[in-house]
Amino acid sequence: MNQEATDYEDVTQYPLDPDREKELIKLQKECTFMWANKEGHPIGVIMSYLEFEGKLWLTATKQRARVSAIKRDVKSSICVTSVGTEMGGGKTVTYKGLCVIHEDNQELKDWFYPALAERLFEEESQAKRDQFAQFLDSPSRVIFEFKSEKKIVYDGDKMWAATPDADAPEEWKS
Repeated sequence: MNQEATDYEDVTQYPLDPDREKELIKLQKECTFMWANKEGHPIGVIMSYLEFEGKLWLTATKQRARVSAIKRDVKSSICVTSVGTEMGGGKTVTYKGLCVIHEDNQELKDWFYPALAERLFEEESQAKRDQFAQFLDSPSRVIFEFKSEKKIVYDGDKMWAATPDADAPEEWKS
């Protein structure tokens, strides 16, 4: 158990435990995918993802700037937050890693598009999932395979537990 907090200078003492990280990755369906543009500026967009065998899988069409950027430099980052999940807010994991772009791999597309549709529309009809997967399967679409090399984790619940005189924001409470 962490000692009672006197300030928030060092929040690394409030890590998200591995089981909570797995829960977060399972519950959340969107992440912020980040890369560097030609000028070296960081850019990020919100994307849906699928976790499979320790990697995060995403998709976009070839004309998106992130595709040419990743082809130029595979270094990228993904941040997943608990906001909007039953975990409440204040839990995050940021992965630093490498991203591979897969093009024209029909076997991969045949697996990924239905799997992503199942994840995103698990409460919907099979017809809706099939339709979504069909719309994804367009000629210019590529699949991102992201493998983490390092992570930064944070669990706001631990910080608030170490601060008994403070009250967590309502949206952080689960």
